[in-house]
Amino acid sequence: MKIALACDHGGLNLKNKIYAYLEERDYDVVDFGTTTTDSCDYPDYALPAAEAVSSGECDKGILICSTGIGVSIVANKVPGVRCAHCHDVYCAEFTRRHNNANVLAMGEKVVGEGYALQIVETFLTTEFEGGRHERRVNKITAIEEKYGK
Repeated sequence: MKIALACDHGGLNLKNKIYAYLEERDYDVVDFGTTTTDSCDYPDYALPAAEAVSSGECDKGILICSTGIGVSIVANKVPGVRCAHCHDVYCAEFTRRHNNANVLAMGEKVVGEGYALQIVETFLTTEFEGGRHERRVNKITAIEEKYGK
């Protein structure tokens, strides 16, 4: 599985931990930056990562900033991206099972490193249930199409 990974300066430490975790588990990781703690603008990194998921270049994405909120807003502007801002394992599991989310957003200042890795593992290994949930995901796609997202 190919994973798009990105952060701003507020998420660099957690992104680096997640990168190492994913590589240890033989995921193919594409790092969209940033690589320093110098102040930067999260859309500059979240957008190309979200676009990589939308285009199919990457299977899923993980975005990190201080809270996870900014990067999730950016990602959800990209057609075909269903980014879930998760702060616990339960949300990570159910956003995959019910929403077929393809991008995970987290906040380095919100979620501890060890728990964040559990959230990542849950997000990447939980399958979409389909069924009645497919109908709902299709309605999300219809909204994107209606508004030309």
